[in-house]
Amino acid sequence: MVNFEDNQLLAALFGPRDCYLARIEQRLSVRLSSRGNIVVVDGKLAARDMARHVLTRLYQRIKEGLDIGPGDVDGAIRMEQELQTDAHNPLSIRTRQRTIVARSPNQQRYLELMQSRDLVFALGPAGTGKTYLAVAAAVSSLMRGERSRIILSRPAVEAGERLGFLPGDLREKVDPYLRPLYDALHDMLPAEQVERRLETNEIEIAPLAFMRGRTLSNAFVIIDEAQNTTPMQMKMLLTRLGENVRMIVTGDLTQIDLPRGQASGLRDATGILEGVEGIGVVEFEKNDVVRHPLVARMVEAYEAHEKQDGNS
Repeated sequence: MVNFEDNQLLAALFGPRDCYLARIEQRLSVRLSSRGNIVVVDGKLAARDMARHVLTRLYQRIKEGLDIGPGDVDGAIRMEQELQTDAHNPLSIRTRQRTIVARSPNQQRYLELMQSRDLVFALGPAGTGKTYLAVAAAVSSLMRGERSRIILSRPAVEAGERLGFLPGDLREKVDPYLRPLYDALHDMLPAEQVERRLETNEIEIAPLAFMRGRTLSNAFVIIDEAQNTTPMQMKMLLTRLGENVRMIVTGDLTQIDLPRGQASGLRDATGILEGVEGIGVVEFEKNDVVRHPLVARMVEAYEAHEKQDGNS
C-alpha cells in the first residue's frame, strides 16, 4: 500500500485512463487498485516493493512540478528492476525548458561521469541517450556559468574532403550532419536563444577539419558519431583539450561508415586510453534504449543476425 499526501496529483501519476498504472502492472506483474489517496499493491514481495518505489519516484517528480510520460514510467521501472533499491536516487539535469532524469543505471553512471571527468567516452546503440544527455549537460553547464561556450562537432563522412565545394556558408554546409544536435538543443533552450547563441558563438559548430591547430578552453565539447573519425582525427581532437574543458565523445561501434579497411578512431582511442586516470567510459546496451520499445527489439534482432552471419 502506498499513501500519497495530495490526491490531486494522482491523475497525472495514474495517466490517461490509468494507463501508467496498467503499464506498471504489466511490466512488474502486480495488481494496482486506488482508493482515494491510497494505491494498494498486490503481487509477489519483490515485485510489490519495486512497484511502490516506482510509484513513489514518479509521484515525487510530479510533486516537484515535472511532467511525466510513458518513457518516464518505463525508465522508473527499468531503474528499479536493475537497481533493486530505492536508495540510489537518479541524477537529473535542469535546462531552461526541461529537466532530464536518468532512466537506467548506465544513464545514471553517464551523468555521474559527465560531472566528474574531463573526458568521457559514451559507446552504444542508437536511442540510449548518449547525445541527448551530453547536450543537456552542456546546456546546463553553460546556464550555470561553469563554461562560456558549447562546441559541437560531428564527422561529415559522406562529404569527405568535398565539404568546401558544398553550397552555402560553413554552418549551412555542415547543418545536415549536425541536425540531431540541433534537435537536442531546441529541446533544452527556446529557439530564439539557440539562434542568438549560435550568432555570438556561445554555441559553436566546429567541423572536424576546422579543429586542427586549436586549443579549446572554457568550453563543453561534444564529439558525436565519433566511430566515423580516423585514428589521426581522434588523436587530434583529444589533444585539443585546454583549461576548464569537458569533452564528451559519443559513438556506436556497430555503425561505422568509414571506407572498408579504415580503422575507427573511436575504437582505437578507447583501446589505447583504457585505464588512463581522468577518463570515463560508459558502455550502453540495448536494454538502455529509451526510444520506442520497438527500437530495443530491432537492435536485438540485428545483433542476433550479425552474430549468426559471423558464425556461418
